[in-house]
Amino acid sequence: MTQDNRPDELEGTEQPFVSHLIELRDRLIRALIAVGICFGALMVWPGASGLYDLLAAPLVATLPEGTTLIATNVISPFIVPLKITMLASFMLALPVVLYQVWAFVAPGLYSHEKKLVMPLVVSSSLLFFVGVGFCYFFVFGQVFRFIQSFAPKSITAAPDIEAYLSFVMTMFIAFGAAFEVPIIVVVLARMGIVSIEKLRHFRSYFIVLAFIVAAIITPPDVVSQLALAIPMCLLYEAGIWAAQLFIKHTKAPEEESSPSP
Repeated sequence: MTQDNRPDELEGTEQPFVSHLIELRDRLIRALIAVGICFGALMVWPGASGLYDLLAAPLVATLPEGTTLIATNVISPFIVPLKITMLASFMLALPVVLYQVWAFVAPGLYSHEKKLVMPLVVSSSLLFFVGVGFCYFFVFGQVFRFIQSFAPKSITAAPDIEAYLSFVMTMFIAFGAAFEVPIIVVVLARMGIVSIEKLRHFRSYFIVLAFIVAAIITPPDVVSQLALAIPMCLLYEAGIWAAQLFIKHTKAPEEESSPSP
């Protein structure tokens, strides 16, 4: 067969590729609409300023009576609450966003892979929210009270709103990511990168690693470091237990039928 008469290997692939792009566009639009609806709802209630007041409540509660946060930048009172509203909108719409991602990739997965992916998507979202909630409702109050107890009487604390936002986002991401430890353990074990026995053997090293990470990420106080390191160690144990269940219930058909060595 001459070169001119050879069949085009890419012939007929244009339409499927275009259809995938169209579906991806539709999924992105739906995700953005969900974020936009959440943003509009939050702007109506509690509003951008009310949302920032809610975020700042753990710090304000520990400040001397009559002391408030300050804004050193001219546009900070407008920009900072708006940023918080946008971030909160994305977090509220996260289930819809993750569902759109799932709906896009699910048709290309095997049935046993679907059994693995969907629970991981749901559980990772829930764990991230739990980590953020734990940080807001427990860690912030303890940390701010601990810091204020060391403040000299001659100093009046008046934190800047942008600095506070940066601190809060860092802590939220740190605790949200730390609570994803079970997901990481499950994925590593299910993909065969590490075995359950190796994970158990690595337990003592992980405890040291957790305290090192907590010392680097959190403020230099023992309260926040313990509040991050201890849950990480407990979640590592939970991850080992969950990995055994996932490996058992998400095996491919050929893995189930093949005899064990």
